[in-house]
Amino acid sequence: MPNSETLKAHEPLGSYGLVGAPGFEPGTSCSQSKRASRAALRPDQSGVSIMRGMSKRQATKKKTLFLTLLAFITACSPSPVVSSSPSPLSPIISPSPKHTSTPQPSLPTPSVTPLACLSLPGEVIEGILDSTNPPQAFFLYLPPCYESQADKRYPVLYLLHGQTYTADQWIRLGAVDAANHLILSGESEPFIIVFPDDRYWNVPSGTKFGERLVNALIPYIDETYRTLPDPSHRAIGGLSRGAGWALRLGLTRPDLFRIIGLHSPVVFQGDAPHLPIWLRDLPTPPFVYMDIGDQDRELKMALWLESQFNEYGLPYEWHLYSGAHTEEYWQAHVEEYMNWYASWWNTP
Repeated sequence: MPNSETLKAHEPLGSYGLVGAPGFEPGTSCSQSKRASRAALRPDQSGVSIMRGMSKRQATKKKTLFLTLLAFITACSPSPVVSSSPSPLSPIISPSPKHTSTPQPSLPTPSVTPLACLSLPGEVIEGILDSTNPPQAFFLYLPPCYESQADKRYPVLYLLHGQTYTADQWIRLGAVDAANHLILSGESEPFIIVFPDDRYWNVPSGTKFGERLVNALIPYIDETYRTLPDPSHRAIGGLSRGAGWALRLGLTRPDLFRIIGLHSPVVFQGDAPHLPIWLRDLPTPPFVYMDIGDQDRELKMALWLESQFNEYGLPYEWHLYSGAHTEEYWQAHVEEYMNWYASWWNTP
């Protein structure tokens, strides 16, 4: 049944006067990038290793102990010159061939025990909100050490799947594996990921997915888990139809999202006429990433979207790769997507 959320994928673009951006060269296999001005990411940090510093202190203590013991034994050895009275600094011990020094107790070795969870992957759990109609299902990724660091709060990334798929799509494509690698290797600060389910896309209740996400799921996540509940620490991204939702919610709810990822994006039929208004009325420009394959059926739509960003001065990052509108394409780039999202939360 057609509705306001019907994707514009197969309708003539000329009906909206959609045109590509000037200078576009189709068919290239390389990435073409227009990068937004962004805060400097965390520089490489250097410092003295705690364990290395402790080893030096232990060596110094051992050396001092050895010299003291050597002086002690030398002072106790027979000497051809006998003083009439012992020096106040000399030990008063009669030389004896049977005399042996008393072993000194060894000092405890300082150590730092790392959290065992730093070697373990994060946890994926499944949840459902019965308070919505239909119930809103989701998967949730909690990063390594979430349970062990009770005073720590985390950024949140909402990743929306494509049409005909379900909430596990991003997980199957490797998003969780990529997040684990970034966090466990120290390349990224830990963050939470929410994978909402939009399986009702082809029925009337599917048009209310955005409302369920904004009015029910996000408040629930912020109340239940230790999030950083502000737009700079909350990102939204999607594949195909999911990117259409990310575009709509990212531009119309700047109070919730500052970071938007559009992967092989489509634009909902009813959203195209409103896009210029949304872009014009943004109080603060978000950080936007957009990519698509050169054989993607939605390429003309993506080029029109890029032209709108240019017309209204929205900074963005754009990539054109070799590929089509397929899971194989998204899986090939999922690590790059996760790196981009995580980069905004790395501590400077």
